[in-house]
Amino acid sequence: MINLKGKTALITGASRGIGRACALRLAEAGCDIAFTYLNSPRNAREVADEVAHFGRQALAIKADVSQPSDIETTVRITGEEFGRLDVLISNAAGGGFRPVLDTTLPNFDYAMHINVRALILLAQYAAPWLEKATDRGKIITMSSMGGSRAIPLYGLIGAAKGAIESLTRHLALELGPRGINVNCICAGMVDTGALSHLPNKEDILRMRRQKSLVGDIDLKPEHVADVALFLASPLANLVQGATLVIDGGTSLHV
Repeated sequence: MINLKGKTALITGASRGIGRACALRLAEAGCDIAFTYLNSPRNAREVADEVAHFGRQALAIKADVSQPSDIETTVRITGEEFGRLDVLISNAAGGGFRPVLDTTLPNFDYAMHINVRALILLAQYAAPWLEKATDRGKIITMSSMGGSRAIPLYGLIGAAKGAIESLTRHLALELGPRGINVNCICAGMVDTGALSHLPNKEDILRMRRQKSLVGDIDLKPEHVADVALFLASPLANLVQGATLVIDGGTSLHV
């Protein structure tokens, strides 16, 4: 069993979905958890209570990661509260579903700020803490199949996800010598709240099941959290600058 006792993780956007699953999986492994939420204080309280159930400390921080000042404050408060930071999971995302040709400048700015700029700023502010971590600090980023494939109404978010994968490699190049591993998880279609905004959600999920190479196992947030736990652990010390795909093999099809 992976043991993260004595370590602290900061996870953005962890009041629900994949972020929540990551918070609980790392807490179960012994990690104290700081996490951000934006519009769901009740969900955030529930996550904090579940983290405490594992005997770990929880710190819920209301923050909008599209705002640079909120990012700086989040990392600073985490460091002050726990005195350390070992794992950073940049999970908060957004950008809206629309055709690329209907994209406005505010749409573009928001998508790039909450996805791409947030990762850059999180890495900048967290690096001084992470390089002091025991047995290498870890940054874990989140991408999706839209970063390398065309999905209806997903162009803007997909472009941001593609940028995140590239930034993962370049951050690994810069931070690796400082004792920090940077890796990305590219998840297939996970049935979360965000997916419900796609008008063809059921068609996408049905296609995923048809192309699955692991039988009828549906991809869930907990499966993504399992990969995050691995990347957060010393078992992944030699995994650097990689994008790990978790989709049941559906993307292997032409």
